[in-house]
Amino acid sequence: MKILVDENMPYAQQLFCQLGEVKAVPGRPLPIEELDDTDALMVRSITKVNASLLAGKPVKFVGTATAGFDHVDTAWLEQQKIAFSSAPGCNAIAVVEYVFSALMVFAEQEGFQLTDKTVGIVGVGNVGGRLAKRLRALGVNVLLCDPPRADRGDDEQFHSLETLLKQADILTFHTPLNKSGRYNSYHLINESNLDILPEGRILINASRGEVIDNAALLSALNQGKKLRVVLDVWEPEPDLSLELLNKIDIATPHIAGYTLEGKARGTTQVYEAYCDFIGQPQHVELSTLLPKPLISTISVQGELTQTLLKQLIHLVYDVRRDDAPLRKVAGIKGEFDKLRKFYPVRREWSSLQVVCDNPTTASLLNAIGFNATHK
Repeated sequence: MKILVDENMPYAQQLFCQLGEVKAVPGRPLPIEELDDTDALMVRSITKVNASLLAGKPVKFVGTATAGFDHVDTAWLEQQKIAFSSAPGCNAIAVVEYVFSALMVFAEQEGFQLTDKTVGIVGVGNVGGRLAKRLRALGVNVLLCDPPRADRGDDEQFHSLETLLKQADILTFHTPLNKSGRYNSYHLINESNLDILPEGRILINASRGEVIDNAALLSALNQGKKLRVVLDVWEPEPDLSLELLNKIDIATPHIAGYTLEGKARGTTQVYEAYCDFIGQPQHVELSTLLPKPLISTISVQGELTQTLLKQLIHLVYDVRRDDAPLRKVAGIKGEFDKLRKFYPVRREWSSLQVVCDNPTTASLLNAIGFNATHK
C-alpha cells in the first residue's frame, strides 16, 4: 500500500508509516507521476484534486488535512467511487488567534479598547463561532451573519451583511467559498458594498481570497477610502497583487491556520478517517505528538487589562512576524509557497501556562483559550 502525503503535513510519515509505504511530496506542483501506484492521497489546500489529477490513477482515498475543501472536486470523486475525508475545524483555533493578534495590533496603534468596538463576523462555523465565543467572553459586542444558519433557524441572532457593513467597526470573514447558488460567497465584498462601508473600518479576510473582490478593494483604496485591511488570502493566489499588498496594513501568505496544533489536528483527522476506511480504526491523542513549547509558563499579576492581554497574545504569536517576510519576497516566483513550506513553528495560546494571582484573570484567560491557573 502506497500513501502519498503533502510534505507540510506534520507527523504524517510517523502515523501513516504504520499502514504502508509513505512518500512526502510538494503540494504545488504535485508530482503527478507519483500517483501511478498510489492507493491514498493526502493533501492540503494548495493541491487541486480533480479529474485532471486523478483520472486513470489507482487512488481509492483522498484526504485533505484542511477544514475547507473547495480545492477538491468532491462530486467527481463520488462518481469515481473514491472515498474522501476532510478535517473540519482542525485549524479553527489558529485562525481565531490570528484575528485576535491582528486586532491587538490595531488597538495599540489606534489606542482603542476592543470592548468599545462592534465586531461583525461573516460565516459562523467552526472559526466564526469560536471567535464570537471568545470575543463575548471579553465583553465585546458581536454581530453575526450566516445566511445558511439563519435559514435553518439556528438558535442565534443573525443579521444581514448590509447590517454588518453599516454597524460593525470590524468585519472579519470566515465563510467557505461558494461560487453559485443561494449562498454564493464569491466577491461577497465588492465595489457596491465597499461604497456602503463607512470610513475607518477594519476588514479582515482569513477565509478564501475570492470572498473579497481584490480589484475592487484596490480601487477603493486608490480612490482614498480609509480602511484598515488584513489579508491572509488573496485573489489570485499565490500571484497576489503587489499594488494591493502595498496598500494594506497586514499581509500574510495564507498561514492564519498554520499553528503546529492546527496542522497536527488536520493530519490526525485524515489519518483516523483513512484507518476507518481500511478497517483499522485508530485514535490519536494530539498531546502525545506535540513538543513542549519554547516558552511554556509565565506568571502575571492583577486584573486582565487589554494591555496585559495584548502582551500575552503577542508573546505566543504576533501577526507582524509574518507580514514582513511576505513583503520582502512578494512578486518573486515560488516565494509565496516557500514561506508556507518553511513556516516556523507557531503554537496556540493553550500551549502557554499562565499562572495568575487573580482568580478572575485566570477564569477569563481560560474562557478565551489560554491554559491559566490561579495560585
